Amino acid sequence: MVRKTRPKQEDAPREDARNLNLTPRLQTAEGGDEAQLRPATLAEFIGQKQIKENLQVYIEAAKQRKDSLDHVFFSGPPGLGKTTLSYIISRELGVHFRGTSGPAIERPGDMVSILSKLNDRDVLFIDEIHRLSPTVEEVLYPAMEDFRVDLVIGQGPTARTLQFPLKPFTLIGATTRVGLLSPPLRDRFGVINRLESYTQDELMEIVLRASRILAIPIEPEGARELAKRSRGTPRIANRLLRRVRDFAQVKADGIVTLSLACSALDRLEIDGCGFDAMDRQFLNMLVHKFGGGPVGVGTLAAAMSEERDTLEDVCEPFLLQNGYLERTPRGRQATPLAYRYLGLPVPTRIPPPESGSPRIKQEPLW
Repeated sequence: MVRKTRPKQEDAPREDARNLNLTPRLQTAEGGDEAQLRPATLAEFIGQKQIKENLQVYIEAAKQRKDSLDHVFFSGPPGLGKTTLSYIISRELGVHFRGTSGPAIERPGDMVSILSKLNDRDVLFIDEIHRLSPTVEEVLYPAMEDFRVDLVIGQGPTARTLQFPLKPFTLIGATTRVGLLSPPLRDRFGVINRLESYTQDELMEIVLRASRILAIPIEPEGARELAKRSRGTPRIANRLLRRVRDFAQVKADGIVTLSLACSALDRLEIDGCGFDAMDRQFLNMLVHKFGGGPVGVGTLAAAMSEERDTLEDVCEPFLLQNGYLERTPRGRQATPLAYRYLGLPVPTRIPPPESGSPRIKQEPLW
């Protein structure tokens, strides 16, 4: 008798409050809402005023010349609108959009296949372009400069190079780690932009626009509270709006008020500064366990049972940008603002005898 075995069921992914709300990277389940909320034109895009004005000039000039737009490069933290601006550029130019990512292009032949299928003046968007392999990058060099690809046929003495012409196109590259992009590739972009974090007023306008599209009743005070806790990132603001909507629908009359927004965000463990559980654990570990630092990020990651990359990519940028953390040659160090956030007195720092860098004055143990 043969026993039938049941197929193994995979555990359903769990979403805690930290991963659900604070990471600005796009989650798979949110793709539909994000596409619905994505602006279609530069006029609809909120924030990044200087970049929008410059892009409008570049796009209009390319259309008047009936030429392809020069290659564009976007950098900045995730969730600020790099992909959205790339979509908008293709729509403003009236051309097709082809999107991919650096890790998805493994071989030079894959890149050649993508480039050969582009039509005249089309837009090719490569997200996380810094993760392209060096051999794939080499295919892009002549493609970006001369609109051709060079293929090597054969090996050894019988090898020969074939050149294939390409139709003029616009490459838009985006990255969150601009320092990892090779200089030869970066220098081939004609338009280079860095997206900055959004102000509370801009985020409030984004929340109100999203609430109109998703038909979510919201009061201005509630929208401002969401903007205040969104870490300067539109993607996080839209995500928090959807989660607060759930609380309003189940726990109230469906209207997002100031009190409901505060209550819902508190339940999601996001405080008034936009910190989540990981941020608070980071600061508490740094101050209480390691005396405010300096301490290596690897040591902090081990103490918190987190990956080092998680701290560097998700947690530290916001703390550094807002002045709660310092990076020193000896490691991470808490600032006076971090002590005040934790409700602790700011320690007195005195210079050690061997150097001029400050250290915390410690009381004797006896």
